[in-house]
Amino acid sequence: MLLNEIQWSQQTDYPFLAMIQLLPLLAIAVVNILKNERAIIFSGVLISVVEFALVVNVYRLFDSTNPAFQFAENFIIAGPIVYHAAVDGVSILFMLLTALLSFLVILYSYVRGFAPWNRFLTVLFAVEAALMSMFVTLDLLWFSIMSALQLIPVSYLLWRWSTSPEKDIALTRFLQFMFAAVVLLLAGTIMLAWNYSTLNNGEWTFDIYKLIKTPVDAEISSVVFFLLFYGLAIRVPLFPFHGWLPITAEHGTIAIAPMFLLGLKTGIYGLYRFVFPILPDAVLQWHQFVVGFAVAGVFYAALLALMQVNVRRLLAYAVVSHTGILVIGLFSLNDIAFMGTIMLSATFGLAITGLLFATGIIYQRTGTALFEHMGGLMDYIPVVGVTFLLASLSIIGMPGTPGFDAVHLVLEAAIHRFGALVTIAAAVGNVIAAGFLLRAFQYAFLTARTGDKTPPKNIEPTRFLEYLVCIILVLVLLVVGFYSEPWLQLISKSVEGLGTLYTH
Repeated sequence: MLLNEIQWSQQTDYPFLAMIQLLPLLAIAVVNILKNERAIIFSGVLISVVEFALVVNVYRLFDSTNPAFQFAENFIIAGPIVYHAAVDGVSILFMLLTALLSFLVILYSYVRGFAPWNRFLTVLFAVEAALMSMFVTLDLLWFSIMSALQLIPVSYLLWRWSTSPEKDIALTRFLQFMFAAVVLLLAGTIMLAWNYSTLNNGEWTFDIYKLIKTPVDAEISSVVFFLLFYGLAIRVPLFPFHGWLPITAEHGTIAIAPMFLLGLKTGIYGLYRFVFPILPDAVLQWHQFVVGFAVAGVFYAALLALMQVNVRRLLAYAVVSHTGILVIGLFSLNDIAFMGTIMLSATFGLAITGLLFATGIIYQRTGTALFEHMGGLMDYIPVVGVTFLLASLSIIGMPGTPGFDAVHLVLEAAIHRFGALVTIAAAVGNVIAAGFLLRAFQYAFLTARTGDKTPPKNIEPTRFLEYLVCIILVLVLLVVGFYSEPWLQLISKSVEGLGTLYTH
């Protein structure tokens, strides 16, 4: 079974997936009709809670013992353009993460004061709607279009609420890379549909169920694979396609846009959902090549992270290094590898969000991202320090954090596929990650101040909403860390079909 058979849900007749995608669009209309700032903020928070509740309800009704896609919705829009949505355990995990992080972003942004509120929430809900659509679609063209549309509000976030006078440079670099990613992804998508049409009397389709049953000639399979892979690898971001991230992290928004770009691994999801089931021969042909770059990226980015004096650039290189481990896991090509990588992507999203929020709060207090102007912050904002530390430990997979089981699965899969050398390299890269993240924590929160900026007596104590955001993140990280079995069970049946494809 190459992909789980599609079915309408047995539990409900309601189009929950359409509601989840449309609710953020309704929120955009509501926040632009209202005039009172408090009413706008309250409506944004309320609708984000309702969105999260809808996703939780889908999770509650989902049968995790059934490998089939569920809650299917399917109708033709025009010609080969169709709306085809359904979810498996992997989709639901990413949707839960998206809904939770969107809610936390609203709380965090209220502290930071991202006025005007109607415009900010419009952009935020537009991003959420596109992300939800990407995670439920079974149509490659729909995924590609939503991926492109999502970049429009994210680009506006980077520019409009940037904290740096060099925001134009950051935005230009971001757009250059992302435009290339969109073009490559769309080119690969169209080539797959064209290949299908040549074998089916001119009929075009982008539906994954039809594409996986259509053979792709060896002459073009590698071309299509690299078009799709490069388009998604830029989004991941994987070395050496990461050039947009350090400058964007340094001069763009500190937490909001990076959270959507880095906390939600849409590139990893796209590879897993579309590339791996459609192009298995090309994946097998090139997976060692890809893993070679991933291993190089783990060490390259980790060593650069150790050299950074700016916490925002350090986090950027931490992301690139950790992404290498994700790609090693994904291209280990068995069900354990897929389960570990998907779980690690989700826990990474929680952890990097904690680090980004903590960095944003630090920047608001000190007015700088340079380590030399930090230090001693544990005395003034301890809950932020605890969040930063726990998020760092989660990224490196310490026992008791949500990354522990996921990293264990990834390394176990890697040693079966590639042997000891690659696995040891990934493990050593993770140790280096522990070094630069704990170094950042020490410089920001524990060591004595060496700079002359923002005397300690002027550092504002933690606010209520900052406490709330940090406590929610800490609780979620701890609960998932000590009780990860339900989440592994959620995705275990969903990855079996793809795992079987690569083990036979």
